[in-house]
Amino acid sequence: MLISFYGAIVQGLLMALMALGVYITFRILDFPDLTVDGSYATGGAIAAVMITQGYNPLLATLVAGVGGLIAGACTGLLHTKGKVNGLLAGILMMIALYSINIRIMGRPNTSVLGLDTLLSSIAKPWGLYILVVGIAVLLIKLLLDAFLHTDLGLALRATGDNGRMIRSFGANTDRMTILGVSLSNGLVAVSGALMAQYGGYADVTMGVGMIVIGLASVIIGEAIFGTRTVVIATLAVVLGSIIYRIVIALALRVELFDASDLKLITAVIVIIALIVPYLQRSAKQKRVARLRTTELMESISLDNGGVK
Repeated sequence: MLISFYGAIVQGLLMALMALGVYITFRILDFPDLTVDGSYATGGAIAAVMITQGYNPLLATLVAGVGGLIAGACTGLLHTKGKVNGLLAGILMMIALYSINIRIMGRPNTSVLGLDTLLSSIAKPWGLYILVVGIAVLLIKLLLDAFLHTDLGLALRATGDNGRMIRSFGANTDRMTILGVSLSNGLVAVSGALMAQYGGYADVTMGVGMIVIGLASVIIGEAIFGTRTVVIATLAVVLGSIIYRIVIALALRVELFDASDLKLITAVIVIIALIVPYLQRSAKQKRVARLRTTELMESISLDNGGVK
């Protein structure tokens, strides 16, 4: 049980980078990017192939991030310059990446078991594992926060909030969209590279369903910790990713579920995370409406009493 708990925290931290990437497109740019399912596997494929060929694991992880940046840029160009619907552009890129990933690896999967990776030196004890990975994820989160507070980052945020307004100020929203989607998929690819090193292999199907997991992490984090500022919102995404993995680990220990039920559990968690905040807002609005109606009726009653 304890090992499962530690494993869930480590996986949550590694996938937090992917969730931050989804946060950029889903919340900041309001862009439905499905490239994630392909670029996650691209990151794993590039890192695994480079490590098996003797390259430094850190260099392999950085190159994997560059691969994700390029994939995201292609999606952004398809949408902004090719005028392809954003959802369709992401789907097309995801399909293309499936074949590209097989080309990169030369086969559907590549193992890095027994080889030196970025994570193998800190694999034991678990506390050191969590501490080092947690610090690394926190540093990347802080760098993203700093970027989002620069002029370029503010223009990126404004593009998602009101593209027409930011265009009237002379900003190029096409460039902002390409930049945001590229940055998102770069983070996703780095997450895929780290997960391949953690799991010991990269597989062409390892990215299937990642967009749903990323959305679940974003929605759960926002529902629990809020989104008052960018710093809090990105922290909520990181914590949401960890909480999601812990909930999955606990759910899979229930005898009713099998490992094959993972996607079903994920879908149910996302549905609950989406519906519960709506029901809470709806109930609050009804309470406020009832209170105002009561106050209005009392006011009318007092006025009538005064006339008499």
